[in-house]
Amino acid sequence: MRIFLSCQQALRRHEVPAYAFWEYYFKGSFAEAGHEVLEAPGVDWAEGLTALGDTRAAWLDRTWSSTISYLKREHARRPIDLFLGYLFPDQVDPQAVRQIRDLGIPCVNFFCDNVREFTRIPTAYRDFDLHWVPESEARPMYSAAGLPQLYAPMPMWTSPAMRTVPDTEKAEVLFVGSHDDLRQALLDEAVGLGLSLSLHGSGWAPGTGTASPGRIGRAAKLANLVGFLRKEGPRGLVMRETYRRRPRPAFSWTMSHAKPALLGDDYFKATREAQVVLGINRYPSFRHPFSRPGAYSRLRDIEAPMLGACYLTEWAPGLDDLYDIGSEIETYRSASELVEKSSRLVSDPAHRMSLRKAGQKRALADHSIRRSIERVAEFLGIGK
Repeated sequence: MRIFLSCQQALRRHEVPAYAFWEYYFKGSFAEAGHEVLEAPGVDWAEGLTALGDTRAAWLDRTWSSTISYLKREHARRPIDLFLGYLFPDQVDPQAVRQIRDLGIPCVNFFCDNVREFTRIPTAYRDFDLHWVPESEARPMYSAAGLPQLYAPMPMWTSPAMRTVPDTEKAEVLFVGSHDDLRQALLDEAVGLGLSLSLHGSGWAPGTGTASPGRIGRAAKLANLVGFLRKEGPRGLVMRETYRRRPRPAFSWTMSHAKPALLGDDYFKATREAQVVLGINRYPSFRHPFSRPGAYSRLRDIEAPMLGACYLTEWAPGLDDLYDIGSEIETYRSASELVEKSSRLVSDPAHRMSLRKAGQKRALADHSIRRSIERVAEFLGIGK
């Protein structure tokens, strides 16, 4: 198929959370499957993730005008089968999406932070032909909005060289990820219960997190409060208080455990070779109290097994749709269970190897981008 791809490609580096891996995964998978990837030249999609303020309208006009002009030329030359986007609501121009559909090109949007970002699906998403939804608990929101959806895994691709289990293991329980207070509280408790952990990521050592904002005036505080109430409602104020009263982080252990973030090949190698790789699926939200956070299945729940890791992740809705828990991956629901299961895995090389092989086989067979795109094509009746 000829697929136009909009997945946060950038013309320069932007100071926003990591985004470049989406391009790597999608393009790698499409190239291997024999699909042709099309991109509008000179368009910086990732720029739309930044705080554009009053210039956002100009960015939308510039970006979508260039995209539509390119699509018209290419579609006239040879038909394009699919527009596939990974777009946040304020990156979408609904009128432009309708123009693309009028060309005869079906439009699909993938989005992976539905349960964290939304309480209802934004109106900006209404004009897509199909929504690729990876979170189990997000499906009712799309159903309530009357929008067509495909429940499919997070998009992950790995090179053929990494599709076997590793020959060697490094004796460690590994977590790779940036700091947040919920992760800190979980790992504080687990380390206190005896977990020996190799920790890689930003913000874990004192002084390496986000700087505190300066003092703001009364008018700005009032505006912030109004905006907060509009988004979270009165209950959000109560939930926010649980965050303010959270246990203070025990940074003493992170001083000796925290290491720099792992990137690129170093990340893949560490994930494959660690005795046990941890996943943490809880997420910060003022719709849940700090002591009982919400959780959803993340990209790493596909990524780590696909790389051949022995994977132990925090239970979240939908994981049992993806794997046979206990024989393909392991899960935990508390710090004590995390410690108990990681200890059991470290002492049981046969079970580690069984999880590596079975988890990787399942992820490669059922959870690849290639398989998800086949399902998208079947749903839309394209690419015959």
